Formats: sequence, structure tokens, C-alpha cells
Amino acid sequence: MFDIKAIRENPDEFDRLWAKRGLEPQSKKILDQDKLIRKAMQVVQEAEAARNKASKQIGAAMGKGDKEEAERLKTEVAGAKNVIAAMGAQVDSEKAVLNDTLSSLPNVPVHDVPDGESEDDNVELSKWGEPRKFEFEPKDHSDLGEALGMMDFEAAAKMSGSRFVVLRGALSRMDRALAALMLDMQTEEGFEETSPPFLVWPKALYGTSQLPKFAEDLYKAGDDHYLIPTSEVSLTNTVRESILDSDVLPKRMTANTPCFRSEAGSAGRDTTGMIRQHQFNKVELVTICKPEDSEAEHKNMLRCAETVLQKLELPYRVVELCTGDLGFGARKTYDLEVWLPSQDTYREISSISNCGDFQARRMNARYKHAPKDNRFVHTLNGSGLAVGRTLVAVLENYQNADGTITVPKALVPYMGGLEVIS
Repeated sequence: MFDIKAIRENPDEFDRLWAKRGLEPQSKKILDQDKLIRKAMQVVQEAEAARNKASKQIGAAMGKGDKEEAERLKTEVAGAKNVIAAMGAQVDSEKAVLNDTLSSLPNVPVHDVPDGESEDDNVELSKWGEPRKFEFEPKDHSDLGEALGMMDFEAAAKMSGSRFVVLRGALSRMDRALAALMLDMQTEEGFEETSPPFLVWPKALYGTSQLPKFAEDLYKAGDDHYLIPTSEVSLTNTVRESILDSDVLPKRMTANTPCFRSEAGSAGRDTTGMIRQHQFNKVELVTICKPEDSEAEHKNMLRCAETVLQKLELPYRVVELCTGDLGFGARKTYDLEVWLPSQDTYREISSISNCGDFQARRMNARYKHAPKDNRFVHTLNGSGLAVGRTLVAVLENYQNADGTITVPKALVPYMGGLEVIS
């Protein structure tokens, strides 16, 4: 969501930034709608002033015994009320149209986001670790898991369909161990462990901009709720409709939750294995902060996510997304991509985004900047990390020629001392 005053003052700048995201100029349509609303509001205000003035004069006319004048004034008041009702309805209607327009527009990128049209134009910032050189042909994680008898896609398909999995034994424990390791690391970094709801109202999804834009990628549960696509929704909405004291900021939260996505826009991509599933676990990081702190907090969140991969000794790279690949609500995003031997490439394992005040305006989340001066917070979110994809990366990078899996040193204590999965 955007500040209409800012668009009035800088329409060309907004159009320039939206053009970077592949959109046609939007400001004229927005400002024309805004003018209609302001004109209608002016008519309402004038009618209210006339009504109030005439109402006061009725008493005076009655006091003088001038019934004719009193009746005329009553007719004037009634006419003003009709105008107020009609124009008030028009204001509400026009505001709804404007709100729909603004809600459909993506966030604008900050000045230093690289220009580009697609993921092919993203910019690699750094690499960590050297991909392992295998003396044998590395297998895909699904082949490894199925051969161990601990990853069952067939059983999952019988009860739920495609893009689900049943994990068993040591792989199920490793899935839990990874989440525990991540939570321990992130809480040590100052993120408060949180257990949020998995079901939310539509207004919560609107607040974090999944609705109305991405309705087809969500799972509805009953008449009033949706399953969360990420705990970003629940964590960020803990500050909705709030005015926070400035001394509680930055507010950092982390949670491990299941996430549910229909993957409507990913037809034909990663249809097998655990890379892209309808249900998966993810440790999320969310930060709520003052505007002047959001850039530093963004880099801090990136560092915290990187540290997990370093602890697990998994090779990865950091990529900055270009303007054409930014998520709807983001103004700047870093992706972490982990090395997958079976694909001989890096694959996304975390996206860490700075949304500025885009979500805060939709949620009406503010903080006390000064007496009688409440301002919108900035919100940031990222994976710290996606648990299923981390499991995939561990299996593929730590596989042995005989099909066993060496447990990363950092996970051994979480696995009850188990060093090899066989």
C-alpha cells in the first residue's frame, strides 16, 4: 500500500519505479480517482456546514414565531442531509475503487536494486564454500531417501496426492533436528521464539500482501480462515493495528511452522522430490523496526541465515534480486542459494526481503516517533531456513558412495549422537 500524498507529490517518480517492475504508468489513474474523492468530500463538507448553520437558525426562527422561516430551514436541512448521504456513498465507493487499485500494485524498489527483467538478471554478490568433488555420480535426494526406506512419496500420494512426502526414522529426526538447530541459532541472535497460529483471517493475508494478489496460491480452511503460506503472515501481523513504543524496536521474531502452498504458478517445475511441496516446514525470521534501521536489520537477517549454512558446512551463494524478480511486497531482496550436487547448480533456500512500510500501511502498524507523531514501522522477513530444502541439501552434499548419509557435525548432538544414516 502507498501513501497517496507521496504519489501526489512525486507521480513521475512512482511511474519510473513501477516501470522498473514492468508496469505501465499508474499515477494518472490513481490521481484522477483521488480528485474525484476529494471533490465529493468537499461537497459533503459544504453540505454539512449548510445543515449545521440551518439547524441553528431553526431554533432562532421558532423563538421569533416565524414558522414559515422555520419550515424553510427544515426543508434546507433535509435537502443537505440527502446530499450528505448521496455524496457520502459516492465517497465510500470511490475510496473502495482507489483502495483496490493501490492494493493491486507492487512495492517500489529502492534506488540501488539492480535493473533487470527476470531471475537471469539477478546479481551474484558472494560465494561461500567449495562444492564437493565426488568420486562417484551423486544421487538426487529423493533417490537417496527412498533407497534408505525413509522418504516415501508413494504413501503420501495415496492419502494426499502429489507434492507431499512421508519422512521416517532418521530422516524424520533430521528434519526435526534441523529446525531445532535453526531455532537455537536464531534465538541466540536475539530473535524471540514464537508459536503463532497456522490459521488466519483474510485481513492478515491482506496485511502481508498475499491477498488479493496471490489468492490462487492459498489454501482456504472453512468460511473464514486460510492456512498460512509462511509464518511471515502470523509473525508480522502480531503488530497489526498497533502503536508500538519506540524503545521496543527493533522487534525480532522467529518461528518454526508448517507452510501450505498450492504452487499454482509452478506447473511443471520440481514436480518430484522435496524441492517444491504443498506442505513443508520453515523457520522464519521477521523484524519490525524503525525506518532508519531497516537497511541494517536487512543485512543482519542475511547474516543470520548465512550462519546456518556455514554451521552445516553447505556451499552457497548470495544473490541480490533485480527489479523484475522482486516479490510483490518487497523493495529489496537477497536470496541464499545452496549447492545441490544432483542438479550441478545453486537453488534458493532463503529469500530475505525488506518491505519498507508497504505491509505496515496495510496493517496500520505504527510506532511512537515523537509526541503526537506516530509513524509506520518497517517490516522485514526471511527464511532462516526452509527446513525441507535444507534437508535436501544435507542429503545430497553429505551422501556416500554406498548410499549412506554422513550427519553434519553440527547436527550430531541433535541426532542423539548418530553420525551416519544407513
